[in-house]
Formats: sequence, structure tokens, C-alpha cells
Amino acid sequence: MNTHYHERSLVLLKPDTIQRGLVGEIITRFENKGLKIVAMKMVWPTKKLTSEHYGWSEEEKRASGERTLAGYKEKGLDAPLGGDPIKIAENTMRKLVSYLSAGPVIAIVIEGAHAIENVRKIRGGTNPLTADIGSITADLTIDSYFVSDDADRAVRNLVHASGNTGEAEREIKLWFDTNEIHDYDLAIEKILYDKDWEKTREKLVEA
Repeated sequence: MNTHYHERSLVLLKPDTIQRGLVGEIITRFENKGLKIVAMKMVWPTKKLTSEHYGWSEEEKRASGERTLAGYKEKGLDAPLGGDPIKIAENTMRKLVSYLSAGPVIAIVIEGAHAIENVRKIRGGTNPLTADIGSITADLTIDSYFVSDDADRAVRNLVHASGNTGEAEREIKLWFDTNEIHDYDLAIEKILYDKDWEKTREKLVEA
């Protein structure tokens, strides 16, 4: 296949996934799509690891804070922390670090065509209340930003998925050593990607 579209994404099954016994259900959704697991392990993340995972740049902090401000405006609520997007983002990071380090997680590297986009579609939006029906967040949790904001915690949305290729590369290096990621073939890949698969079938029929 064209390797330009062949990607890897980091997926984290967060502590609430493990506590609710949803690991198999969620992994099955990725495998049913035709995506391949090339690395997987259980980790209880330290605060240091989770802080590095959510190590947003100033630009990323501002973008996150602006999105949060827009959400408050849409709800007709007063903006917290004086409406400062950087302070809002840092408060969000604090809650995310606490959430991700609350218990064991399953860290996974998923590989395949358009892996980042496909994984995020399967995961769905980060707000379960507005995520598309059929996605993990819409189908498997009833939390929302309304509920989590009132409790001063992160929304419990089960799964993290890399947002773009740069983010995926940084996150995979953070969670996995090179020797923990495996290069192997699946039988299904012939059907998904092999340019000669149809010709092979035709020869079998002719024989």
C-alpha cells in the first residue's frame, strides 16, 4: 500500500475503561475496522509521565483555553479564572493528569491506513453528550463536561487517541521503547491492501 497514508496512533484506555471491564469491547472495535495492534501494555502512569503526555505548548494551551471559553459562552455561563485561556488550559491539564494517573491504563500503538483519523472516528468526540452515536464515547459512557465541571474533574471519556501525526510520534516515543513495537503481517492485510489480491482470486476461479 501507499506508505504515505499508513500511520500509527497512540491509544490509551484510561483508568475508567479498566475499572468498568470495557477493554475487550473497545479493542474489538479497532480490530473490527481492520486496524492492527503493534504494541500494547498495561501501565500505572506516574504524575511525571502524565504531565509529559499533556505537555502542551503555549500555543496549544491557548487553543485549548479558547475552546473551553467558547463552550462556556455557548452555555451562557461566566468564564472561570478571569477568562484567561492559558490559566483555563493549565487547570484542564491539572484535571487530566489527575484522571490519567488514577489507576492502570492500557497503552496501545495502532497501525493502518489513515490510522489517526479512523481511530478518532471510532473513539468519537471527547464530550460523550455530543459524540456521534456509534462511537465509543457516545455508546459507552454518560459523563459530560456539565457534570465534570461541577465536580472539578476531567470528563471520564474512556479513551485517548492521538490527534495528528506529530502528536502520535511524540506520544508513542513517550509511552513505548522502540523494541516494544512489533512489525508483523496479518492475513487480513492481503485483503485490505494487496494490489494483486483480486488477480490471485481470479486465477483460482479460472483453475
